[in-house]
Amino acid sequence: MAETLPPPRLLPSGDSAVTVEFSRTIDDAANERVLALDKALATASIEGISETIPTYRSLLVHYDPGRIGFDALGEKLLAIAGQPLPPTTKARRWRIPVAYGGEHGIDLEDVAKALNTTPDDIVARHVGGDYRVAMIGFTPGWSYLSGLDKSLHMSRRQSPRLFTPAGTISIGGIQAGIQCLAAPSGWHLLGRTPVRTYQLHRNPTFLTEPGDRVTFFAIDHKTFEELDRAAEAGEIIAERADA
Repeated sequence: MAETLPPPRLLPSGDSAVTVEFSRTIDDAANERVLALDKALATASIEGISETIPTYRSLLVHYDPGRIGFDALGEKLLAIAGQPLPPTTKARRWRIPVAYGGEHGIDLEDVAKALNTTPDDIVARHVGGDYRVAMIGFTPGWSYLSGLDKSLHMSRRQSPRLFTPAGTISIGGIQAGIQCLAAPSGWHLLGRTPVRTYQLHRNPTFLTEPGDRVTFFAIDHKTFEELDRAAEAGEIIAERADA
């Protein structure tokens, strides 16, 4: 599927960055291309590149125009992006505990009503998904996930909240997400996880990376409190399913 994508577009992004756009829509095949180019550039030793930022469908490349020009860089980027995808490597797989509903998932019942089903069914559908970390963004550790069951696709809230708590597990549009830090959100809050996908003084600081796989499992609220204390102390409580 990824091989049928059209050639990427180069979009100037200010005077010292270029966006390599693989698609105009959210697409797993395009995201695979984004991550492959990001990985290739990490070892390509192209003079002047200072940073790369992968997103759902594009890779933002920061560079020093005093060391390499836009046209020269663009040629190199398109040449690398046009190469066949490398063999698929085994992705890291995380099992993430979630306390659904109640104070931790204040939109669960409303989502169930909107989709003409029960809260338990919504949880079962969400837990049954196999998700892929497509990108990290918005706030540190915010993991945008593809792979949400089509039966859970729904528009975002008409009135975004100015505050949603750290650890929120939510859905919005065709996406699912793990929100690490407290932040505004227009997504639907199904539950909370005690897992910190970002913790400044922990090694590693960031838990999830683009390309990782994620599944969820339900825990009760008492277990949430116990795991939350352990996570606050720096313990990684997410389970590695590929280890």
